Amino acid sequence: MIQVRFEALEEPWQEVSRPELIGWLVFYALFLLHAATDGDGFLLIDNANLIVHEAGHLLFSYLGEAMMLWGGTLLQLIVPAALAAAFLFRRHLPGTAFAAFFFFENFLYISVYMGDARRQELPLVSGGGGDAEHDWFAILSRLGLLEYDTTLAFLVRLLGWLGMVATLAWFTYRSLASKQ
Repeated sequence: MIQVRFEALEEPWQEVSRPELIGWLVFYALFLLHAATDGDGFLLIDNANLIVHEAGHLLFSYLGEAMMLWGGTLLQLIVPAALAAAFLFRRHLPGTAFAAFFFFENFLYISVYMGDARRQELPLVSGGGGDAEHDWFAILSRLGLLEYDTTLAFLVRLLGWLGMVATLAWFTYRSLASKQ
């Protein structure tokens, strides 16, 4: 049985040295530069996100068609969120920040797929074999929101960028605050 120790959240964060903080911030700055200058919307890390996405369809398929459809996007958000929670309970600051940052990075990936719902120009992958259905075409069509695909994609992308920047601000603040 899994036991959650909430008293662990009262423990101090593991300290991050200045050189470690600088190294992480350089890494994140380079990643953000890569994301900002990317032309096709598919970043290097999205290869891993794609595998998790496809696994989500298979995992959630046991819960019915609707959950299978949503399962790809759900799992690609659940995995980094669960990792962030695990690092949070261990009070591991760089790990929590890394997982939270890539939780929000997934929104960039999701926004590209979502924004393609009407055009359906992206190459699709099918984890279960056969022809792949465009998730966001199906989801937005069923919700009556297909005509808003690009607007929703913009908002999801904005959420991703804001979340990544907020995560970095929090990581920097926490790293520096633990030294005082």
